[in-house]
Amino acid sequence: MHTSKILLCLFLGSSNLLFGQNIGSIKGNAETTFQFLQTDSAIKAYAPATKTLINSYINVFYTYNKFKAGARFESYLPALQGYPNNFAGNGLGMRYAGYSDEKLDLTLGHFYDQFGSGMIFRAYENRNLGYDNAMDGIRLAYRPKNGIQIKAVYGKNRLSFFDGVQNAVGLVRGLDGEITLNDAIKALNEKALNVTLGASFVSKYQKDDNEQYILPENVASYGGRMAIKYKKWAADFEYVHKENDPSADNGYIYNTGHGALANIGYSQKGLGILVSAKSIDNFSYRSDRTQDLQNVLINYVPSLNRTHTYNLVATLYPYATQLQGEIAYQAEVIYTFKRQKADEMVGGLVEKLFRGKSPATFTVNFSTAYGNKKTPVAVDPTDSSRVMYTAIPFVSSGQMYWQDFNIEYRKKITKKINLATSYYNITVNNNVAKVTDDAKGLIHTSVAVIDLAYTINDKHTVRGELQCLIVGKDRYGVKKDKGDWATGLIEWTVSPSWFFAVMDQFNFGNAIEKDRLHYLIGTIGYIHEASRFSVSAGRQRAGLFCVGGVCRFVPANNGVTFNFTHTF
Repeated sequence: MHTSKILLCLFLGSSNLLFGQNIGSIKGNAETTFQFLQTDSAIKAYAPATKTLINSYINVFYTYNKFKAGARFESYLPALQGYPNNFAGNGLGMRYAGYSDEKLDLTLGHFYDQFGSGMIFRAYENRNLGYDNAMDGIRLAYRPKNGIQIKAVYGKNRLSFFDGVQNAVGLVRGLDGEITLNDAIKALNEKALNVTLGASFVSKYQKDDNEQYILPENVASYGGRMAIKYKKWAADFEYVHKENDPSADNGYIYNTGHGALANIGYSQKGLGILVSAKSIDNFSYRSDRTQDLQNVLINYVPSLNRTHTYNLVATLYPYATQLQGEIAYQAEVIYTFKRQKADEMVGGLVEKLFRGKSPATFTVNFSTAYGNKKTPVAVDPTDSSRVMYTAIPFVSSGQMYWQDFNIEYRKKITKKINLATSYYNITVNNNVAKVTDDAKGLIHTSVAVIDLAYTINDKHTVRGELQCLIVGKDRYGVKKDKGDWATGLIEWTVSPSWFFAVMDQFNFGNAIEKDRLHYLIGTIGYIHEASRFSVSAGRQRAGLFCVGGVCRFVPANNGVTFNFTHTF
């Protein structure tokens, strides 16, 4: 029945194109990823019994005047390795209908939204991570006048997918208000100082069915935020508080929780500066207290570390946000040297490296995270309150969880050559933010990357990468984890349609000689208008895939992967 409705929408859209009738517009996108895998015991890759895996979906969005509707059909037969094990079968993964005009936006069914930075409420999806906590219920946004918006949400989180969506048992209710003073108050319209204020309240309900503890069935969280812009300066601050929320995450203690976030930035031509700070304690907030991993989270805690894209840096030793407590800081400076005028060019090495017709851009970034200090509370055996400690925002325990210093240099050397070089010094505490089973304590790494692109002509471009990761030693002088790695990549693009790539990852520093393996993979791709096809074959090493502090483990595999995407 649901499938036939989607096909009907597609038919109506094609009728619109064929007969020119004004029956609204249909947009959407589709993606299929298919894998054929084989067992490769050398890299601990094991083929599933089916030998083949597939993830597919199609989104269809329909609008007609002020009416809107949409649906997503999903298929996992079975799901790709590393995807959450609660994805299986075929069915509707999302559906909604609604109405929207200048003042009112109403949605019934599934929706995505967030309040402020998302620390108190965020419903979103990331298909690459296999993450989707869509709300299923009602969303209402109302703008009574310019600069003022009020939002209300009511519903349940998406928990899993087995031939269709399964929702969490808990119920989520939320209210958010935001006012931009310069838009709402005429006297402030032309002022250089721009101020936005916001406040949020979110509550969850779950029946108390625990036989050991008396649990609160309604758990509230609330907070406020402020964003300021003045000429070249910008700042935003947010603080949220959560009432006691005993759960599997915190061992069913009755402590309250908090989240604090601050960002201050400065920007002008050629220079950008950003400084951020975050304090989190006991801030796992789920609509089902018994769940774990990334399931049914009501909120999202932003990560304060740079998102890396190079293979060895991004997937070997990333950092996942610690919801039970962390204090994090980040600072970043981006500086672009001024262009050199023709009559100023002297041809020296320094001038070529930093200025010239195409000036160089430097990015320097530093981020760190520590545990927050939790002072134990003496608990009377007859006291059932179970408040186990006290924690003050931004007071650190001194235990390092993460540290990352990186510097990047980018420059167009000539009309045909683009160069990017970068260095990363990363430390991760594997006892807290676990990334491997083969090491304990702090893992220190240094990574160097050279990225060079050469434009042969208007149609052909060749790009190459060289990456090297060196791992620190333990107290016995032995390299930690699997030792040192190198990655080489060469990519050839034939504009506008074809691309070819070969990548090899080599674990040359492994202490076990037989495990000094190559992970060679090749890719061919073709792009035609709104369609993209790609086929990859070879080995893929095990690693973590992270986006914004949210991670999933991807096991090693050896086989062929086909990917198709299309937008309409």
